[in-house]
Amino acid sequence: MADYIKINSADNVAVALKDIPKGYVLKIAGDETITTENIPSGHKIALKDFIAGEMVVKYGFPIGHTETDVKSGSLLNERNIRTNLSGLDTYSYSPKFVEQTFKNDSRTFMGYRRKNGDVGIRNEIWIIPTVGCVNGIADRLCEMLKTETGCMGVDNIAAYTHNYGCSQLGEDHENTRTILRDMVRHPNAGGVLVLGLGCENNQPEAFMESLGDYDRHRVRCLVCQESGDEIEEGMSILRELYSAARNDRRVPTPLSELKVGLKCGGSDGLSGITANPLLGMFSDYLVMQGGTTVLTEVPEMFGAETILMERCSTEHVFNDMVAMINGFKNYFIENNQPVYENPSPGNKAGGISTLEEKSLGCTQKAGTSMVMDVLEYGERLRVKGLNLLSAPGNDLVASTALAASGCHLVLFTTGRGTPFGTFVPTVKISTNTELYKNKSSWIDFDAGSIAQGEPIYEATCRFVDAVLGIVDGKKTKNEENGYSEIAIFKKGVTL
Repeated sequence: MADYIKINSADNVAVALKDIPKGYVLKIAGDETITTENIPSGHKIALKDFIAGEMVVKYGFPIGHTETDVKSGSLLNERNIRTNLSGLDTYSYSPKFVEQTFKNDSRTFMGYRRKNGDVGIRNEIWIIPTVGCVNGIADRLCEMLKTETGCMGVDNIAAYTHNYGCSQLGEDHENTRTILRDMVRHPNAGGVLVLGLGCENNQPEAFMESLGDYDRHRVRCLVCQESGDEIEEGMSILRELYSAARNDRRVPTPLSELKVGLKCGGSDGLSGITANPLLGMFSDYLVMQGGTTVLTEVPEMFGAETILMERCSTEHVFNDMVAMINGFKNYFIENNQPVYENPSPGNKAGGISTLEEKSLGCTQKAGTSMVMDVLEYGERLRVKGLNLLSAPGNDLVASTALAASGCHLVLFTTGRGTPFGTFVPTVKISTNTELYKNKSSWIDFDAGSIAQGEPIYEATCRFVDAVLGIVDGKKTKNEENGYSEIAIFKKGVTL
């Protein structure tokens, strides 16, 4: 196992793959660099003497500039590096497509075929409130049905509570309606009880009409203000939904039907070396099988967006991506916030110093496939292949948006660790083995083996098997722990 890595031949920094002490000698391409201080794992080591204002290059791209002179062998981090980014940018379409290496291997998964033709990878009973006022009733009904049935014959019974559905206006209100509507229509649910109050802005009757053509035997609505005993009536409806869902069976399904969200959170300096490239190779593999992957976290594309723009399949898709990028920058500007207030304290502690560095690592989750479509927040998938989705970097908001777009599960890389899960299975992939060992109750797969010398192609093959095992029914750690929740993007005033 190497102690450090120079990722790209054009780089003027190396990355420590383990804690490196002061006085350590790095030997790269015949040159020697001696560390002048202790370098934590995941952090950057200067491979030359920098003068103030000089570009720092990692992944073959500038990730910022030095604010002071920095000696060779020194630690480079947020103390002495600043971003090069500022404001809106203009772009031109210059496509550069990458030849793909994966071939179709005709693998299948075991999924639940729904009445409308959609396929789910779980068969669950969900209670979805139209408004936060009935959260307590939803939780009570959920626990009563779990106690009564023991979840026998279904994968889970869950209430997805939230704080919204009333006292919202315009786009903010529509965001709530849209995400909840997407959830009701998600094929991972074998039965859904929509639980309303009656006086909320998100009126239950109008909400049910907005669903369009849906299976009325599997999706039911209860308005609590109109019921003499909402608990008794709610349990009666849930028993009917449960009886129908427990008879559903998995059937062989081609991988072309699988839809997977790509997300990272609590990133560190190894994210762009191990776990994110692993997801990129998985994305390329699934796309070559005719399947679908979705990348989001728009603010964490800033500084690396042109790499994705070059892979937009058409000029129309390119224009949609430009609108998404600059639209999100305007969102920051309109709220009088700095566009580049990133990375987070946890990212910095893990070795990430600027937004460019974070974005160059983040976007590796998208592999090298063409970008086929760009989705607004709350929109559902329209085409197969690699898609981009407009949503913030916030872990729970972005993961909820991925699931709402139609993703069957979310692949989530992390260098710091996080226990949460959204309303679909949320697979945690550690960037380093230490995290995997320390938080085995959170982490599903260790990509740290790549830093220890495992070829990434071999790791990808293992990862494909692990993901398909989860798709076929093996529980993720968030499912085992019962950690599942939703968060809706808040963009307006509260009355």
